[in-house]
Amino acid sequence: MNRGVLTRNYKCILSTFTRAPHIYPVAKSFGRISALTIRLREYASGNTKEEEILTRIESMRATAHLGGGIKRITTQHKKGKLTARERLDLLLDPGSFREYDTFVEHQCTDFGMEKNKIIGDGVVTGHGTINGRRIFVFSQDFTAFGGSLSKMHAQKICKIMDKAVLVGAPVVGLNDSGGARIQEGVDSLAGYADIFQKNVLSSGVVPQISLIMGPCAGGAVYSPALTDFTFMVRDTSYLFVTGPDVVKAVTNEDVTQEELGGAKAHTVKSGVAHNAFENDIEALQRIRDFIDFLPLSNREQTPIRCTDDPITREDPSLNHIIPVDSTKAYDVRDVITRLVDDSNFFEIMPDYAKNIVIGFARMGGQTVSIVGNQPLVSSGVLDINSSVKASRFVRFCDAFNIPIITLVDVPGFLPGTAQEHNGIIRHGAKLLYAYAEATVPKITIILRKAYGGAYDVMSSKHLRGDINYGWPTGEIAVMGAKGAVEIIFRHVEDRTQAEKEYIDKFANPIPAAQRGFLDDIILPATTRRRIIEDLITLKHKKLPIIYKKHDNMPL
Repeated sequence: MNRGVLTRNYKCILSTFTRAPHIYPVAKSFGRISALTIRLREYASGNTKEEEILTRIESMRATAHLGGGIKRITTQHKKGKLTARERLDLLLDPGSFREYDTFVEHQCTDFGMEKNKIIGDGVVTGHGTINGRRIFVFSQDFTAFGGSLSKMHAQKICKIMDKAVLVGAPVVGLNDSGGARIQEGVDSLAGYADIFQKNVLSSGVVPQISLIMGPCAGGAVYSPALTDFTFMVRDTSYLFVTGPDVVKAVTNEDVTQEELGGAKAHTVKSGVAHNAFENDIEALQRIRDFIDFLPLSNREQTPIRCTDDPITREDPSLNHIIPVDSTKAYDVRDVITRLVDDSNFFEIMPDYAKNIVIGFARMGGQTVSIVGNQPLVSSGVLDINSSVKASRFVRFCDAFNIPIITLVDVPGFLPGTAQEHNGIIRHGAKLLYAYAEATVPKITIILRKAYGGAYDVMSSKHLRGDINYGWPTGEIAVMGAKGAVEIIFRHVEDRTQAEKEYIDKFANPIPAAQRGFLDDIILPATTRRRIIEDLITLKHKKLPIIYKKHDNMPL
């Protein structure tokens, strides 16, 4: 392509930007290309052959930055969605993105595909920084072949995953794909399997985060499922193994995409997704905030952030936050926000299994994970969903050296045939297993109830808890007073005095403290200071690990 043709093409593109200012981020990318163009021409001045090659490179790079073209970009915007490159501009620090494999094209020659190629092949890959910290990223481009996955598309993703493990940096995937590229047949399926294998090998080595920003269907859903956290965008993102048409054909059930695999379905009902955001911009900003809590890899410490919140701060309101009547509910998040730095708590899965609360915060500038029973929902009882939700979170935190703070107010496991028949024994054991195997610092505060097997499960001293505190309101017993009295004193007519005797003897933290199961009974107002001091003490904690190929937790 000669310079005259190239100049006309550039003018045409710039004219399009002028008519469509909403594609400004693409124009920004074009501006970077133009700067590169000048530098390349300076390099090639005086050499006709080199000028021709560099002119061709410039043209290809400009074409790659437009993905499937201006028309498809406009369609993407009309759907309320950003393009792959616009998303990267918002996710990463300005000017930090270093792209890999810009010029890759698919190699398919069937069904006329050799005549239909788009530079980049539907995915943008590379690395950049978030708040100055390195991450690797891929962003699927729905404007190019609908973001469908080909052999080369998968190869690009696998390459950045390998590099992320090599240097120790998180991987963030921005998913917006129609699924496998049918024209490539088994090559496309092999590409998915290659990505799945990389997900598994990277698990526990570097954090893996999936952000679903469009459709993700069929085999493609298993990659997000294998990552550590999956987030969605409301109304524009979908996750399902089989779409509405297949469901209709097989089960004769009429269902929309949103009902089948939308954000609400997966954040409220299935628990597949960890949270959902209103639009692309909010989602990308929240991912930036989220990444800031995490270490870069399992070999790195969590980032320390400066705070004006004093380590020694005491909150007298905590002394009265637990209702006198043990049957009355309160919001455990009110306790959490009073303990952590600047009341900043990033909750994970806030709409699923609400009877347990999990998330990240900072204490003394250090990232900590919080697990707390929620008395506001079902009295904070443990059931199948809450056990699975908390156990996976605990295992992630253990893998990446994030201290675990557990706030206990649990009346036990949920009884009933539905829970028993659906496997509460097996699923409840997951949480027990997760806490028992964790070697990171574990600090537990019993706020009120700690009854039965649930007391053991919630990071008790018996599961290698490092520091276990009780508030004066703590009640540690096999069961509540009324149930215990009905068993112990079932032949006694006047059970009022018997119930009072049981409460005086067991419905307080003293017996556990006398046996060394609690390290101390503390004033609630001093909890923040005590936890931060303990985190400093436990900073260099090391536990011997018995050799084994891998464990066999109850899945």
